Amino acid sequence: MRPVFGLSRTAAILSALTLGALVPQASALAWMIRWLVMAMLFLVFLQTRLTRAALSGTHLALLAANVALGFAAWGAGWLMGGRDVALAGFFCGITPTAIAAPVIIGFLKGRVEFVVGAFLLTNVTIAALMPLILPLVLGRATPEAFAQVLGSVGIVVFLPMALAWAVRAVHPAAGHWPSRLRNVSFGLWVISMFFIAANASAFIRANTGIPRLVLAEIAGVSLLSCVASFALGRVIGGREFPREASQALGQKNTTFTIYLALAYASPVVALGPTFYVVWHNLWNSWQLHRHPKETR
Repeated sequence: MRPVFGLSRTAAILSALTLGALVPQASALAWMIRWLVMAMLFLVFLQTRLTRAALSGTHLALLAANVALGFAAWGAGWLMGGRDVALAGFFCGITPTAIAAPVIIGFLKGRVEFVVGAFLLTNVTIAALMPLILPLVLGRATPEAFAQVLGSVGIVVFLPMALAWAVRAVHPAAGHWPSRLRNVSFGLWVISMFFIAANASAFIRANTGIPRLVLAEIAGVSLLSCVASFALGRVIGGREFPREASQALGQKNTTFTIYLALAYASPVVALGPTFYVVWHNLWNSWQLHRHPKETR
């Protein structure tokens, strides 16, 4: 059942992206992306808490690699095609660990707690660093830009985190809600992908002068970032956590950086992490398909 499960989820995501591309009118509801991200993060934070005991030196190495990949992809994008391609690469590389990464590792019989630690560390830290980093790569290193990004990221990440921990403190049984609502969380993710694709499609249709070469370059830098992330994660994980570290660095919370790209760059730049959704889910499907054979 696991291969079918993995392929069906990838099919759902690809269908959402395709439908969104065909229905650009849905871009009028793109404001919902922010709230969908916050809802998914709320569910994740309900069952997790960042503690020193859950972290190791490998986690810190993954965090450093996560930030470095953002700047490396940004540089590669400049070489490949200029500012938009560079920003698309940056938003691919800098994206922290995905909400669903611990779920995939669970299906692969890996150590879920390691990936949960990576998720919390990378998401919280990168969210805190974004107000400093974004104005620099966008070329708008001003106090106003810093305050704007800080407020936006604070609302999207830290508000659901604080709310989730408060709810769990008052009602401890709320920690079990995410496992019961796993399909709901995935559904929110698919809906957000639909709106992201619709918004990108509307922008491309309204700006027909965008060269096909630029789109190909963005897809290319996104694929390069995906391959580098999974490969570097496996190296960092070493013999103890190869699969877990690879998944933590390679499977990314693209909804978060797509939101940032739409808010502070453009829908064309947001195509970078949008393409990344396709690449990392194709790899996840292959892993889920291959896992039973490896087990035997």
